[in-house]
This record gives sequence, C-alpha cells and structure tokens, in this order.
Amino acid sequence: MRMEELSPAKQRLLRLFQAINFGRIEELEIRDGEPQFSPAPRVFVELKLDTDDGPRRESQLDRFPLRSQVERFFGQISRLAEGTVEMIEVRHGLPFRMVIEAMPAEVEP
Repeated sequence: MRMEELSPAKQRLLRLFQAINFGRIEELEIRDGEPQFSPAPRVFVELKLDTDDGPRRESQLDRFPLRSQVERFFGQISRLAEGTVEMIEVRHGLPFRMVIEAMPAEVEP
C-alpha cells in the first residue's frame, strides 16, 4: 500500500504521526473506519533536549510506500469501525502501539 492510496483522513493522520515523530495521540475518534479530527484528539510531543530533531525525510514526499506497521495500524482501525482509540504511541514518526477499550468477551479465549 502507498501513501497516495489512503483516504484524506488517513493521510492527515499519517502526516500527524510524522510531525509528532516521538509522542502520543489520545482519544482519536473512529467513524466508519476513518479517523476523525472533530473533536480534535489530544496530541503529546516528546522533545529531546540532547539532539536536534529535524523534520522526517518522508514528510516532504507525497508518494511513498507504507511501512508494514502503518498498514497494520490502519487495518486495526478499519476493523474497529466505530469507537475511540484511547492512545497511539508514535516512535520515529510511525504508530508503534495502540490502546483500545474492549469488552471482556472480545478478549477472552
């Protein structure tokens, strides 16, 4: 899958990951498998004081292949369809870990 194949909402979220670089997003609403920005999610950026963090190289590109973890992340929110992603941890401009609320029956063996 490639960046240009994503919906505008998913492209916006991917650009937000790149802008954050290291940090997290909280309370991201999902409707019809698409990220929503109204209401706005909470965004937290980690600032490294011992290095000079510049923009991610790919943030200047409009066309590029997606990393497998980005594809898995978007697959998860498509399966969620409706709900809230409580937290997305972002590392190196990529979704690293996500937390969603689930009913016990959804996680019990």
